[in-house]
Amino acid sequence: MKTLIEKLMLAVNACIDGHANHAKRGNTRSWDKKTPYAIHPLWCAMTFLQETKLSGDAKKRRAQCALALLFHDFKEDTTVALPKRLPRGVVGLVNSMTFSGEVGSTAIEIQQIWKRRPIVRLLKLYDKVSNLLDGAWMSDEKWNTQYVPYVLQLATDVEKNYGDLNIVRMSRAVAVVRSTSNPSGSARKGE
Repeated sequence: MKTLIEKLMLAVNACIDGHANHAKRGNTRSWDKKTPYAIHPLWCAMTFLQETKLSGDAKKRRAQCALALLFHDFKEDTTVALPKRLPRGVVGLVNSMTFSGEVGSTAIEIQQIWKRRPIVRLLKLYDKVSNLLDGAWMSDEKWNTQYVPYVLQLATDVEKNYGDLNIVRMSRAVAVVRSTSNPSGSARKGE
């Protein structure tokens, strides 16, 4: 049986390869043309693994959750299938985290996420906090009216289900309404 580190090494390589060599829209973030797409899922998974207060199903399924975060954007952002060696539980989490990749998918996700299991909402909080951390591309309107309220709702839900996690604190520190005169939040084409 492989250790968590061995599983992570294989998964990290597959994640980087998928986002670097099989990306649907180029292998770097469109807004800065510098940041490799793979940085986002890597950040999500590694930040999850650094969580010191995990409990319940998230603690028991720690490895599965980290692997799911590594592959959570694979269906939307790459042209390759999920690796065949992924456990069914990981594939199930990835499928539960995946919403339509069409325009308006964030709005669809915001409506449908509450029908998903609490563990999926926990993982989505990592995803959305990462999006806010590199959200300079986001218009003030999208940031203020869509992302900030959604992230704060997720944070409240995650805190109710999992307690005072670091990601809850991070989300509340980052999900702050922008001044509408913020030049870094001017309307840019998003990802």
